[in-house]
Amino acid sequence: MDQDPKRYTITAALPYTNGPVHIGHLAGVYVPADIYARFQRLQNKDVAFICGSDEHGVPITIKAKKEGVTPQQVVDKYHGIIKKSFEDFGISFDNYSRTSAEIHHKTASEFFKKLYEGGKFTEAVTEQLYDEEANQFLADRYITGTCPKCGNEEAYGDQCEKCGSSLNATELINPKSTISGNKPILKETKHWFLPLNEYEDFLKQWILVDHKKDWKTNVYGQCKSWIDDGLRPRAVTRDLDWGIPVPVEGAEGKVLYVWFDAPIGYISSTKEWAAREGKNWEDYWKDEKTKMLHFIGKDNIVFHCIIFPAMLKAEGSYILPENVPANEFLNLEGNKISTSKNWAVWLHEYLEDFPNQQDVLRYTLTANAPETKDNDFTWADFQARNNNELVAIFGNFINRVLVLTDKYYGGIVPEPATFSEIDEQTLNELKAYPEVIASSIERYRFREAQAELMNVARLGNKYLADEEPWKTIKTDEERTKTVMYVALQIASALAVLSEPFLPFTSEKLKNMLNFQALKIQPTWQNIATLSPPSGEMPLGRGGHKIGKAELLFSKIEDEQIEAQLEKLKQTKMDNKVEKVTDKSSDVSQNDGQTASAEIASQKPTIQYDDFAKLDMRVGTILEAEKMPKADKLLVLKIDTGIDVRTIVSGIAESFKPEEIIGKKVTVLANLAPRTLRGVESQGMILMTENANGKLVFMNPGEEGVANGATIN
Repeated sequence: MDQDPKRYTITAALPYTNGPVHIGHLAGVYVPADIYARFQRLQNKDVAFICGSDEHGVPITIKAKKEGVTPQQVVDKYHGIIKKSFEDFGISFDNYSRTSAEIHHKTASEFFKKLYEGGKFTEAVTEQLYDEEANQFLADRYITGTCPKCGNEEAYGDQCEKCGSSLNATELINPKSTISGNKPILKETKHWFLPLNEYEDFLKQWILVDHKKDWKTNVYGQCKSWIDDGLRPRAVTRDLDWGIPVPVEGAEGKVLYVWFDAPIGYISSTKEWAAREGKNWEDYWKDEKTKMLHFIGKDNIVFHCIIFPAMLKAEGSYILPENVPANEFLNLEGNKISTSKNWAVWLHEYLEDFPNQQDVLRYTLTANAPETKDNDFTWADFQARNNNELVAIFGNFINRVLVLTDKYYGGIVPEPATFSEIDEQTLNELKAYPEVIASSIERYRFREAQAELMNVARLGNKYLADEEPWKTIKTDEERTKTVMYVALQIASALAVLSEPFLPFTSEKLKNMLNFQALKIQPTWQNIATLSPPSGEMPLGRGGHKIGKAELLFSKIEDEQIEAQLEKLKQTKMDNKVEKVTDKSSDVSQNDGQTASAEIASQKPTIQYDDFAKLDMRVGTILEAEKMPKADKLLVLKIDTGIDVRTIVSGIAESFKPEEIIGKKVTVLANLAPRTLRGVESQGMILMTENANGKLVFMNPGEEGVANGATIN
C-alpha cells in the first residue's frame, strides 16, 4: 500500500480459552499490537483494534472432561479471566469478543455457506480413527501413540511435542484413545476440504513476490517452505459435538474446524464493534484504502499467511493483510513456557503480585521482545530493567525536573530568557525523536523504538547534569529559568512519546504536568515541529502551573523477586511429584515399591580444579530467627569452625526457627556475600528435597564430626 492508509484494521491473535494469558502471549502478540494501535491513534488515524476469545476446538472439551464441567463453563471461566486481565493491563482493544457469541456463529456459518454454494470446497470420504466404546470419532488430541519419526511414545494425533513433527493421527504407531484407553479402529467419514493447492499461484505471487521485501524473514521463510513443499487440500469440518454446526444438509454431528472458524472471529468482532459504534464494518474489511495487519506468534504464521488469505480469496470480496508481523517465542528462566506444566508467569497473577506496575512488565517484555529469535524472560532482568532504567533514568529525570520547578518557581513553568547554543541543540535533538520512534514502530521494531524513547530521558538527564540548575540558581537566575524551561519541554515530550509503550506512566505524567489545563494539547506532531526560541512549545511560553512530583516508578526489592523464583521452584517440584505419581499409578500398593522424586540428569562434566574451588564445611546452627517482613527468610548464626557467620536462608516456610537450633549443616563457606533486606549473608547452607518436595538438610549426621571439617 503506497498511499497513506485511510484507516487501520489491527487484529491480535485470538487467545485460546483453556487457560489464562501468560507473558509469552503478551511479548509475542498483545504488547506489540497495542503499541502499534496506540501509536496510530496518536497520529489521528481511524483504528479498529480487534480481538476476542477462541472458544472452540478439542482442548476445550478435554479441559471440560478433566474438570467435570461443560465446555461452555470452561470458556465462560477463562473468557472472563482473559478479558479482565487485558483490561487491567491496558491492552486497548476497540472490541474484545468471543467465538461462542451469536454474531460469530452467524458470520462463520454465512462465510462457509457462501464458499460451499460457490463450489469452493471439495468433498471426500476418508478413514479416521474411531473409539468403539466411546462411540465417537477421535479428534487429534484424543489420540496418543508412538511418533513414527522419533519414537516418542506420548505423541499426539496431530503433533509430536518431542521432535516437533506435524503428524496425521493414522501415522501413529500403537494409537490409543485417551477417552477409553482402547485401540481405535479406522472408520469412514465424509468431510469438506479447502483445496489450498488451487491457490498456490496466487499465494506465490502475493507472498513470494509482492511481500518478499517488507515481511519479516521468519514469516516469509515459513511461508516459502510451505509453498515449496506443495499445498494440499485441508479439511474445514470435523466430527465433534463442540463448535459451530456445519450449516449444510448431510453434515449432522459435524462442526467447522476451529482453524476455519477462529480467524473469522476477527470479522465477527469487527461487526460487533461497528454496530455498537455506528460504523460500517465493511469499510474495515473490504475497502482497499484500509491497511490490515495481523499480530501473531510464529506458531500461527501458516494460518494467517496461507490458509486465512486463501479463504478470503475464495470468498472474493475481502482485502488481504498488508503485513503479518509475527514474533518468535519467549522462554521463562531458560525453559520453554508450558501451560500444561504451569511453567509460566500468568498475567492475572502478575497483576495481583505487582499492583499498579503494569508498565514495568510492558517495558521489560518490549525491551526483550522475541522479534527475530526466541528470547528469555528472567526475574533478575525484570528487576534490573525497572531499577536501573525506569527508576534510575526515566523516573529520576522527571522527579528532578518537577521537584526543582516546585522549589524554584512554585510549580509555574518559567518564562525562558536567552537560549544558548546547547539549549537549541538539545531542543533540536528532542524534536527529531518523534520521527525516529515513529520510523521504528512503522517497521515493527518495537524494541528499537522503546530504546529511542529511553534516549529522550537520557537526553534530559544529561542536559540537567551539564547545565546544573541547582548551581546556577545561586549565580544566574535568568539562565536557570531557561534551563528549567527546556527540561520541562523534554518532560512534556516524554509524556506524549511514552504513551504507546507505557500508557499508565504517560497518563500519570500528563496529570503531573497538568496537561488538561493547557489550551493546546502537546501532540506527537507539535513536538516534532517545535522551533525555539520563538515558536510554540509543548508547555507554552511560560506561566503554566504544573502539579507536585510523584514517583513514576518504585524500586523492586529482592524479596519480591525471590517470591517469584520460589513460586517457579515449587512448580518444578509439583511437576516432578505429578510425573512420579503418574508413573506409579499402575503399581500395586502392596508390591513394596515407593515412588521417589525424579532424578535430575547429570550436569556437564567439570574438572577437579572446578570442584576444588568450593569450600564446603560442617557447621552448627547456633541461632535462628525470622527475617522481619519476609515470610520465606530465616537469619541463621552458624558456627563453621573457622568463625561464626550470618547466613540468610529461604527455608522459613519449611522450618520453625526453634526446631533447627543445634542442627548440623553443610555450609558453602566461600560463596561471595550478598545483602538481603539489609542483612549480609555470608554463605549458603546445602539443602535437597525428598520425593514429596519437602526441604531436607544435607546433614553430615555423624557424631564426632567437628565444626569446620571440610567436605572433600
